[in-house]
Parts: sequence; structure tokens; C-alpha cells
Amino acid sequence: MIDTHSHIYGHEYDDDRDEVIRRSLCAGVSRILLPNINEESITLMLAVAASYPNVCYPMMGLHPEDVRTDWSAVLDRMERQFDGMIAVGEVGLDFYWDTTYRKEQLDAFERQICWAKDRDLPLVIHMRKAEPELLDAMERHKADGLRGVFHCFSGSRETAARLLRYDGFALGIGGVLTFKNSHLADTLRSVPLDRLVLETDSPYLAPVPYRGQRNEPAYVVCVADSLSYIYNVSVEEVCRVTDSAVTRVFGNI
Repeated sequence: MIDTHSHIYGHEYDDDRDEVIRRSLCAGVSRILLPNINEESITLMLAVAASYPNVCYPMMGLHPEDVRTDWSAVLDRMERQFDGMIAVGEVGLDFYWDTTYRKEQLDAFERQICWAKDRDLPLVIHMRKAEPELLDAMERHKADGLRGVFHCFSGSRETAARLLRYDGFALGIGGVLTFKNSHLADTLRSVPLDRLVLETDSPYLAPVPYRGQRNEPAYVVCVADSLSYIYNVSVEEVCRVTDSAVTRVFGNI
């Protein structure tokens, strides 16, 4: 299995990161992809990637909730640290809590789309309460062969259909799938398995039976188990198909 979205460089893991990685490998998680969130997290992320080569892989991006008026200068500095990054992420739009920096988020997202185009890298996209605006931004680049992941997907069949019109993209499926009040299982019955990738978003959104606890990459097996039930295939088949989707999006990492 591949956990395509995990923030295990965060301070939540400072006391037991080695054990977290060990449990992940024992659970069958061979690779863990690390999305960046802001300028301050780069050093932490790169240190983890260097400590666990061939397991942890870093991305570069400015999370929409971290966009402020100085976003352009921040991106200038971040861009100078791009060597070795496997993707542009975590980027996107989030108007859930606050729309103070709405224009800045849109401008920063546009620039980071251009990063992905110029470097032929995938985008890992965060979208919350901003679907029309985000898809409008994406539409302007639809002919440019973008690829990537719509992270933490939990939407409707209609939303899934709109997102999957972008042929190079997969939906990132995590712990929300296992929640009792989630309708995601019904949505996924209209989505081909080969358009999905596994993720945890650790330390957030731990799946059942760990809900409410700190999440970690080993728990992605719970997501794979749920997908096995939904698609009526073995867990091994879920892993094979979703791993192939990771290769299509990220290449041979």
C-alpha cells in the first residue's frame, strides 16, 4: 500500500516517529508521500524524507489556509527549494472558515498550477467549500495535461463526475470512508476503482476503529479494507489497482 498524503513530519510524531514508520512498514505500507503546508514545515518535511529514504517522499506547496498577503514572496522563497520534490502540494482553495484571503488564495493556486505545468509534476489539491472557483481555475489549464490527486475526497456522485473529467487525476480516499455518517461509500459505487488512491491525511481523520485518535500511515489498511467491501474485490486487488493509480500520477517513485 501507498499512503499518498501524510503529515508525519509534524510535531505530533516527535516522540515516536520511528515507531510510526515501523508500524507502517509492518502493515504493508511501502511508501509515504509528504505534502508540504507552509514555509516553516519545509525543513521538518525534508528531514523526515532524508531519514527514511525510499519510504518518505516530499512535495512542495503552500496550503490555502496558510496563504496571506505575503503569499508571492513566500512562494518565491519556496520555489528555490524545489529540488527533489515529487509533486506540487498541498495546494488549492479553502473558503470554509474564512474568505479574508480569497483573492490571494486564487492567485497563489494559479501560480502553483504553473509550477506543476512547468516542471511536469502532479498537483495534490485541497478543496473545501470552493468547488466552483477551483474548477474554474482548473478549466483554464485543462488542455495542459495536468495530473494529480483531489485530496480527501468526500463529495457527491455529481462532484466526483466533475472532478474525474480531468483524466490525469485520481480521488484521494481516506478515513472519512469508514465513518458511520459518511455517504462516501454510495458515491464511490459510481467511481472506477482505478481512479482512486489511498491516503490517511495523518495526523487527522483517523479511520474507524481509531477515530478521534492521532492518525498514522499504518491505518490506511482500514481504508483498503472498506474499499475491498465496496468493490467486492480482495484487499490485495485494491492495493494493486490503487498502487497502479499512484504510478500513473506520480511516476515510479
